Amino acid sequence: MGKGRLEAFSDGVLAIIITIMVLEMKVPHKADLSELRPLIPIFLSYVLSYVYIGIYWNNHHHLFQAVHSVKGSVLWANLHLLFWLSLFPFMTGWMGENAFAAIPVAVYGVVLMFAAIAYFILTRVLIASHGKDSTLGTAIREDFKGKISVILYAVAIPLAFVNAWVACLIYTVIAIFWLIPDRRIEKTLIQ
Repeated sequence: MGKGRLEAFSDGVLAIIITIMVLEMKVPHKADLSELRPLIPIFLSYVLSYVYIGIYWNNHHHLFQAVHSVKGSVLWANLHLLFWLSLFPFMTGWMGENAFAAIPVAVYGVVLMFAAIAYFILTRVLIASHGKDSTLGTAIREDFKGKISVILYAVAIPLAFVNAWVACLIYTVIAIFWLIPDRRIEKTLIQ
């Protein structure tokens, strides 16, 4: 089957996730800058989650530029990824409302880690359905960024109970790591 419906559905889900996250931020009732101070953790958690959703959207787009069709296993792998991403609004709100307390920060890391694993599974299912010598298979090969990200999440999750801010710093470093463009798929498509 064609990939268009999957891409459109995924884009819609990601747009809704971002919308829910921003709607969770409550507007202060007074026109005083001091009213914004309690919202700083909420805003920071929103920014981090927004960046992550943007990273997933961008990489998802690149993945599907390299494939021509999808089958049932791809649809399920994609839904698996969207499930973990759909938890971002809840986790973002919980972490922000509790000013980056240990348990919400650790559970946020669990969601980030399982989203990364789901993305890895999606890439593997796509490669399996198109072949290792396909455009995607040739471009991805060894997924260093994906593997190191999961390892760093696994380190940050228990670290959140020692120092939640250091765990958040690790989550931020991983996001920055993924913001650096990965040109493997683009280079393979151009060749």
